[in-house]
Amino acid sequence: MFGRLREIWHRKATVAAEGAEVRRPAKRRPEKRTHNLFEAAAAYVSACAEDDQEQIDEAAAWVSPEALSFGVNELACRAVIALARERDESPRTVARTLLGLPAA
Repeated sequence: MFGRLREIWHRKATVAAEGAEVRRPAKRRPEKRTHNLFEAAAAYVSACAEDDQEQIDEAAAWVSPEALSFGVNELACRAVIALARERDESPRTVARTLLGLPAA
């Protein structure tokens, strides 16, 4: 009985050792770069300004539509604030001017 167990144990150990030699380490695929919502928003808005539909589609695929919407909104707010400071005007005036609306 012990001889039989020893034989089975030896066979398993031999198979495991041979299998370890035959196995090759899995090739690591390059990690897919993830984009955050602000990168996506910046790329999306830039592409819209340049009328580059291919880049618009690519940037839109980086994050969910909700995240992209939030990022574009945040970018718009920051841009209006920066322009308002630069022009020494209110953000409301700058936003209306950018959209071609009459002064309120």
